[in-house]
Amino acid sequence: MAKVTMPQLGESVAEGTIGKWLKKPGDTVEKYEALVEVITDKVNAEVPSPFAGILKEILVEEGATVPNNAEIAIIETADEGAGATDEPAAAGTGPTTTSPGSDAAPTPAPAPAAETAAPDDKPVPAAAAAPAAPSAPIANGPAGSDERPERAAASAAPAAPTAVADELPGNADARMTPAVRRLLREHGLTAAQIVGSGGGGRITREDVTNYVETQRTGQSVGGQSLDGAGSPAAATAAPASAAAPSAPAPAAAPATAPSAAPPASGGRPAAPSAVPSVSFPDGTDEVLIPMTQMRKGIAAQMTKALQAPHAYVQMEVDVTRLVAFREKSKRDYQAREGIGLSFVPFVVKASAEALKRHPTFNAHWTEGGVLAKRRVNIGVAVAVDEGLIVPVIRDADQLSIHGLNAAIADVAARAKAGKFKLDDFGGGTFTVDNTGYLGTNLVMPILNVPEVGIVTMEAITKRPVVVSTPDGDVIAIRPVMNMVLGVDHRANDGAGGAALLRDIKAWLESVGPETSIY
Repeated sequence: MAKVTMPQLGESVAEGTIGKWLKKPGDTVEKYEALVEVITDKVNAEVPSPFAGILKEILVEEGATVPNNAEIAIIETADEGAGATDEPAAAGTGPTTTSPGSDAAPTPAPAPAAETAAPDDKPVPAAAAAPAAPSAPIANGPAGSDERPERAAASAAPAAPTAVADELPGNADARMTPAVRRLLREHGLTAAQIVGSGGGGRITREDVTNYVETQRTGQSVGGQSLDGAGSPAAATAAPASAAAPSAPAPAAAPATAPSAAPPASGGRPAAPSAVPSVSFPDGTDEVLIPMTQMRKGIAAQMTKALQAPHAYVQMEVDVTRLVAFREKSKRDYQAREGIGLSFVPFVVKASAEALKRHPTFNAHWTEGGVLAKRRVNIGVAVAVDEGLIVPVIRDADQLSIHGLNAAIADVAARAKAGKFKLDDFGGGTFTVDNTGYLGTNLVMPILNVPEVGIVTMEAITKRPVVVSTPDGDVIAIRPVMNMVLGVDHRANDGAGGAALLRDIKAWLESVGPETSIY
């Protein structure tokens, strides 16, 4: 039997909470198919199955918190299932062939028969029969199966024959991220009004915004119903129609998000969404705002980070050539690639190139000394509704500006939708923080420990500067961006930090017509 263990979802994350099992004992599981939703201090992530086979036993129930590497489930792999031909009759869950598409079903084996049989073909737990149907054919890569329309359609199908005219189309117990739950509260909605397009009927941010737009325009958007009223079409939708609201979302979000204000990072939400709303009941002068799980994680990480002695280096960068280059390239680039071209990939590229010349900054601090890293994995801070997360762009020094831009836009879009992959977190060696999207000019960043360096990119503003010419100095108006480098003074000194920031500045100021986006 193969053991599934709790993965580590981040550098400083030591445990995870089982949010929801996406499979039941007896279900067939493909390798890399989403198996369980795990909740940590900062993110909800769907964890893929590391094995193909049959889920034999769930060792950790929903809501339980266990440390990293703890065993959470047992999967009978295909080889084991083929060797245990004497047991399926007693167990009633193990097919004797390794193919998920077996041609005969003399006994009620769940996975092969469910593809073509009615839910009542499986005599054992009736409630589990419907969700078992789509388990075999879905495999979109590691943690990439958030939209599983077949599963959502299967769970909706049993309700169709007895649907009532005024029945709400959604599931009142549908799962969602805390950010989506907050969005529902802000619009005064309930989960039962929303048709979830995510895996197992999960409600995404796009589902909520599509519902709001449906009510505003009077026309169905993304499969949502007017006034939350259920319709036979919604209840009995085929898998193809259920997939419609989810498929275009990742492509549409990165196309518009990175192209907001010039210094904006890909996918950042607007400033007001970061401010929680507070209402004071009559007669009260103060209200305690409970800490969310994400806020607790941020508090713990920041307290830990401030144990490191911070030093700061600040420089002004003349981005005249960079602004002109982006302005000239962005329209053709967006038409060609379908996503906007922001300033963030240029700063990440500049940082990656500079880090190769200053390896003690591409490192972690340990009690034994500075642990230098060969790979340049740059974290890009992204603001979400309830806090801040830092997904990692791996091997950033090996990517072109386009490669970095696409990776940043992709992770920003998934951050807004709460669709993270295991590979998005952990292993970062340096962080870039685009604080300037809110118009800031000087922010003192806090290290993302155990990393030993973090750089900010502030708002690009036009300023009068002195420019040297053959005829003498003149005053010119130039776009200028402040950059602040935070340094762990245990690992590096201010002089080393100044040298690193100087090289980042030099790369950005050298951008010109000869710079290749690809």
